[in-house]
Amino acid sequence: MHDRGKEIEDRLGRVMEERVRPAIHRGIADLRVEVWHVPPSPDGTVGEPVGFDVARAATYAPASVGDRWGPAWGTSWFHLAGTVPADPATTDVATPEIVFDLGWSTRRPGMQAEALVHRPDGSVVKGLNPQNSWIAVTPGEEIDLYVEAAANPTIGPGYTPTREGDRDTSTREPLYRISRAEICTRNVDVFELNADVDVLDGLQRTLGEGDARRWEIRYALERAVEALDPHDVIGTAAAARAELADVLARPAHASAHRITAIGHAHIDSAWLWPVRETVRKVSRTVANVTHLLDTTDDLRHCMSSAQQWEWLEESRPELFERVRGHVETGRFIPVGGMWVESDTNMVGGEAMARQFVMGKQWFIDKLGVDCEEVWLPDSFGYTAALPQIVKLAGFRWFLTQKISWNTVNKFPHHTFWWEGIDGTRVFTHFPPADTYNGTLAASQLAHTASNFRDKGIATRSLIPFGHGDGGGGPTRDMLSRARRTASLEGSPQVAIESPAEFFTAAEGEYGAAAPVWSGELYLEIHRGTYTSQARTKQGNRRSEHLLREAELWSTYADLLGLVDYPYDELRAIWKTVLLQQFHDILPGSSIAWVHREAELEYARVAGELEAIIERAISALAGAEAGSETGPGAGSDGAVFDASPVAFLGRGLDTLAGARYSTDERERSTTEPTGHAVLENEHLRVEVDETGVIRSIRDLGVGREVLPPGGAANLLQIHPDFPNKWDAWDLDRFYRNQVTDLAGSVSAGTDGSLEVHGAFGESTYTQVITLVGGRVDIETTVDWHEREKVLKLAFDTDVHTDRARYETQFGHVTRPTHENTTWDAARFEVCAHRWVQVEDGGYGVAVANDSTYGHDVTRHPRTGGGTFSTVRQTLLRAPRYPDPETDQGRHTFRSSLVPGAGVAEAAAAGYALNLPVRRVVGASVPPLVTVSGGTAYVECVKLAEDRSGDVVVRLYEPLGARTTVTLTPAFEASAVTEVDLLERPLQNDALAATEPITLTLRPFQIVTLRLARSAG
Repeated sequence: MHDRGKEIEDRLGRVMEERVRPAIHRGIADLRVEVWHVPPSPDGTVGEPVGFDVARAATYAPASVGDRWGPAWGTSWFHLAGTVPADPATTDVATPEIVFDLGWSTRRPGMQAEALVHRPDGSVVKGLNPQNSWIAVTPGEEIDLYVEAAANPTIGPGYTPTREGDRDTSTREPLYRISRAEICTRNVDVFELNADVDVLDGLQRTLGEGDARRWEIRYALERAVEALDPHDVIGTAAAARAELADVLARPAHASAHRITAIGHAHIDSAWLWPVRETVRKVSRTVANVTHLLDTTDDLRHCMSSAQQWEWLEESRPELFERVRGHVETGRFIPVGGMWVESDTNMVGGEAMARQFVMGKQWFIDKLGVDCEEVWLPDSFGYTAALPQIVKLAGFRWFLTQKISWNTVNKFPHHTFWWEGIDGTRVFTHFPPADTYNGTLAASQLAHTASNFRDKGIATRSLIPFGHGDGGGGPTRDMLSRARRTASLEGSPQVAIESPAEFFTAAEGEYGAAAPVWSGELYLEIHRGTYTSQARTKQGNRRSEHLLREAELWSTYADLLGLVDYPYDELRAIWKTVLLQQFHDILPGSSIAWVHREAELEYARVAGELEAIIERAISALAGAEAGSETGPGAGSDGAVFDASPVAFLGRGLDTLAGARYSTDERERSTTEPTGHAVLENEHLRVEVDETGVIRSIRDLGVGREVLPPGGAANLLQIHPDFPNKWDAWDLDRFYRNQVTDLAGSVSAGTDGSLEVHGAFGESTYTQVITLVGGRVDIETTVDWHEREKVLKLAFDTDVHTDRARYETQFGHVTRPTHENTTWDAARFEVCAHRWVQVEDGGYGVAVANDSTYGHDVTRHPRTGGGTFSTVRQTLLRAPRYPDPETDQGRHTFRSSLVPGAGVAEAAAAGYALNLPVRRVVGASVPPLVTVSGGTAYVECVKLAEDRSGDVVVRLYEPLGARTTVTLTPAFEASAVTEVDLLERPLQNDALAATEPITLTLRPFQIVTLRLARSAG
């Protein structure tokens, strides 16, 4: 029987490949083609895209099949002309279509050449890609169409270094050849026969060899082949279909798994293409989806990312209006409610909130839709702070797929309650199809049903279907599969429904009894994304903190009537910063063009924010614009210490204590006693001749911070050649080889020490300084390594099996042991501004100004016990997709804080990231003061509705219950607790308004809206 089945499959395969599929489209008339190539830019690089009016007015030249077109990243416009034959005799069984093949090398859309078809008035018809190369026309039509074709190079995914990722170094020779251009008929019977066979053959291959249903389908397929004349496929297709009618008509079993299918096109806002190309990808994909919605009645499609919707509105307003019509009927569904599908590991707390605030509000304002599901199928792990943030933004559900990529541990659930660091839970689903680019192929449907881990408890799952990553979306072939598998024996039942319909039904099945997963959703792959493209990460960190300052100082200046709050400027800057947090930009996994552009954007943003800050602070200080700012300013006059930490609440300063002052720099001394020595009233630090710290004595408690023979400020380099996914992955075996770097020491300025060293093709300089109870280290590296990773290590004489890592609005605790495979898989993790280890109430923290990748390990201690090593990952040097990743000069600032708890760790993190600004002029009191307990103020701003109300967001940082009093420097007529979108809440945090007293649970986020008193 096995040989017989194989014989049927082989025979069917050849007939379908060589006879049936080629017969779907039959040429009936010539298509005239002309071309105009957008000329190069003045600098010699490929020309940027032009508008339709420019393209239509251009001079076109004749073109034909076989002609080459398109240097990498170039644009060519094709003019298509001809006459569709008027032949009523064929319209009952065939419809006329243009087939225009740009010369695709693979069948995957979005990863190579793409095009958008326009009418003579500039309106959009549809997109063209390898799975969608047809254009519908009508009998007798005079064709007059313009095709904007993008010659995007095929960069991957793969692992071979390429220069195609930057238009300055990409190929200048044409990449593509026109492969087909003709007017055809699409035979409906042949198309439907192909769809029948596609579903049935795929289904029988998923069934067991002993399954009777498999053999029923096989023999039906054999009869269909017998009924088909290979020399007259069009004439015999209907007879072949008749042989399949019975097996297609048999309904699914009542117990069959139920799949909600929703049209989808995951479009990376940048990845193996620049942002400018994503704008066009959105138009192409949406045009295809809109065309399907206009011509079918069963498709429903969802699209996330308010940024992409805004691009569509701005670049294709007529297409946006067509889409808005389908939104109103519930067939084109906005989802996700975020500005972009951002990274969630490295994005700061306030920026994470703004992703939802700006995205969700855009959907409400523009489309009248209040999204209830967070849609993040492809981000590289999910912070444990996220459940509370999404609930405070008004969401009910969360969807992702990426955790199926885990390389060690299979996640135990597909539908569950996800619990965050504060105890908030959100109903969550992982599609068991293990893809967000579903095709509804039988193999995917079968895998969905067999892989579903909640059998016996629930019966349903969701699959997003449509070509994605580079866009493309659902196709009519996918819709054909959905229709045939709505109820088909042997297959899961497929229903095209909205995400909200799925989540409502799934929540009804599980109720409160769904399993609970507590803590982060750590992705056991792509750990290198915490480090790759250091400049992008530094730009993000700096932008987040400058935005914090700009909003704070502008709020204060506006309250005093000195400077108007710059709503529009800040909103535009936030959009830029939020876009750069997309999950292939901030993680450093995009082509060179993307990161070069990001660096320029961050520089522009920094300049604009510094100007906003300077304007507000100068007004507050009563100083003239351009007054001297920075440490030491104002020595001959009054000084305004513009400390963003102090002005966002004294709670932090009180907790940290004077010895961890964020605004007083203490001079240190050097004593040449064999080792260089730095000492002040808090610490005594010994540095050996190579620049490595060999002793740190905490003078306040008489404790040595380093273990016997230990080292701090030790630069270490490892080989870094992962098995795949260069920019993404840091594989565990990198640790097998390590080289400790050694430099030389000299005296620096102001009592500091300088370290100079070289390794490979690179050099480094460090400045070591004591500031209060901190050891501050500034590391500058001129980096020219390839496929290496650079770490900065700090041994600590701390025995612990866990470490704390700052995350959004709090911290997470992770094990440092490897008791389980789950523990061992976390060999590289993300932290924000600090990491802290502790034993017996004594802790040590390591803070940073721009580093996210960390590892904390335990080692046997001389004399017994263990000690802990905290390492920051400073630089990597992957070659794909950007062969020049991080080459050049970088500066990192770190602090080692002996005796540090969470408060002291946070103080050091703030000191590095929010330095004091000193301005000549009068001083003003803190804008908001927090007292009586533990709470940090995350932001102070004016309300988004421009009412003039002040919004204060704060959180509990220690993981403990607390009661605090908040005192503003202005009179508030009313205080309301609000959600992240500044809408009133009925929670129990706000106990009173006179004074403003708050009771917070561990890690709770509270947002208050303070109405300003009249006059």
